[in-house]
Amino acid sequence: MDFEYSDKVQALRAQLTDFMDAHVYPIEKERDHFHHDPAHLWQRWPGTETIKAKAKEAGLWNLFLPHEYGAWSPGLTNLEYAPLAELMGRVIGSSEYYNCSAPDTGNMEVLARYGTPEQQEKWLKPLLAGDIRSCYVMTEPGVASSDATNVETTIVADGDDYVINGRKWWISGALDPLTKVYILLGRTPNADRPRHQQHSQILIPADTPGIEIVRPLDVMNAVHSPGGHAEMVFKDVRVPRENLILGEGRGFEIAQGRLGPGRIHHCMRLIGQAQRALEYMARRVDSRVAFGRKLADQGSIRQDIALSFCEIEQARLLTLKAADAMDRHGNKVAKDLIAAIKIVAPRMTQTVADRAMQVFGGIGMASDFPPAAAFMNARYLRLADGPDEVHMAQLGKLKIAELNALPQR
Repeated sequence: MDFEYSDKVQALRAQLTDFMDAHVYPIEKERDHFHHDPAHLWQRWPGTETIKAKAKEAGLWNLFLPHEYGAWSPGLTNLEYAPLAELMGRVIGSSEYYNCSAPDTGNMEVLARYGTPEQQEKWLKPLLAGDIRSCYVMTEPGVASSDATNVETTIVADGDDYVINGRKWWISGALDPLTKVYILLGRTPNADRPRHQQHSQILIPADTPGIEIVRPLDVMNAVHSPGGHAEMVFKDVRVPRENLILGEGRGFEIAQGRLGPGRIHHCMRLIGQAQRALEYMARRVDSRVAFGRKLADQGSIRQDIALSFCEIEQARLLTLKAADAMDRHGNKVAKDLIAAIKIVAPRMTQTVADRAMQVFGGIGMASDFPPAAAFMNARYLRLADGPDEVHMAQLGKLKIAELNALPQR
């Protein structure tokens, strides 16, 4: 087991760090103020496309797409991408500059792996170019969608078309003016198929008649403009049959191929946010004096710094192990490690960010410094791509069976 990054990864990390220093950190406040201004609601910060163009020119583009996708991929493994995603994650939202942000990454993987040549030409190419954005439309208000077999939105064949009807919510990116296509998971019922073959995935252009944005949903009082999270209604939405991905009843097969990488990408970025929060915490306690002593001289503060370092290192190593297992054995075999890091990373980041907020005092709750945003993001990600409880239940069941299969010693 080699704990050193390869020369290729070291060079990319240095290049990405330089790019962040030159183009991302300096505009972070300006971009955030723009997006938080009600006058700019659902508008894209004007500098985004300029930075994207510079990243593309520098070759820091589509780094997420694993090497097995051939011509679509820049050639990195999941293990090689992990430290790069960590660097991107230090500034929430900056992954878009490199065309490496969710939900586009998962949707591009779906199209690269399962799409027809026609679907790839129409939707994958503009997504890979960063010309458009996309949504993944799964969660519903009427059912517990962490059990996706509950999903009720229907996809019904009618002549040369499919007709979609249903209500969805927490659809990230739906309000972004650059979003041009949705991938929707819905029910294509067939009594002859088993429970996990009752659903399908279908491509829906965002301007198709019958789609209604009911409202944006806020996350702890933040609407996450310009993409947001929408509640949506699909009423008699009609799309051609060729928009179905892979075939009827293949929805869960596609979802399992999509969710593993998406989940671990979140964890990679979270580690970057936790690391940055720790750095801010260390600088704060070394410069702040209370009751005649620097905070850094307080034993409890040193313990918080030490514990945070330990927890970040543990999560980073588990993320790298999971990424390596995905590369060596595939997402299905690595599902236990993917579930484990999905449980560990958001909780760890939430804890580290909370400690950092505390040492900053009142201003730690504000947007002046990164820890508050990292805390909120980590809390949100304990639900996104499946709540902690679902991952723990599935991981616990898997490990009980696996460990009971071992000989007793």
